[in-house]
Amino acid sequence: MKSKITPFLWFEKDADAAIEYYTSIFKDAKKGPINRMPDGQVITGSFELLGQEFMILQGGPASFKFNESISFFVSCKDQAEVDYYWDNLTADGGEESRCGWLKDKYGLSWQIVPEALGTCLGDPDPEKAQRAMKAMMGMKKLIVADLENARDGK
Repeated sequence: MKSKITPFLWFEKDADAAIEYYTSIFKDAKKGPINRMPDGQVITGSFELLGQEFMILQGGPASFKFNESISFFVSCKDQAEVDYYWDNLTADGGEESRCGWLKDKYGLSWQIVPEALGTCLGDPDPEKAQRAMKAMMGMKKLIVADLENARDGK
């Protein structure tokens, strides 16, 4: 049997709305079963985003809140994907942070990262890589053209 690790997220309320929110943003997302109490209140549920399963608990007020020490990394093939995920995850109360990080309206942290970032930061010329790093440090949403231009000294 294959071992599997599944993120398990505690929501104070609105777990069913959170499942709807995430599955509406990610293409090919799947909703799993939602378990409810006799009064209809959600207890647990599951969903899948880009092949990764998530479990969700509607556990009432929590002593522990989401924070940046845990984030979900989304690798984007191009600027259009970066823009799509950035715009959707920051909508309706989400918050931009630095270097491709954001918090969605539920407080979950995400890193929305173009594949080009690895190419720019991993350039074999250390000066080019450093210029790309400096450019990234000044950005909120990562902009591929700006990273590449910085790397190339433009």
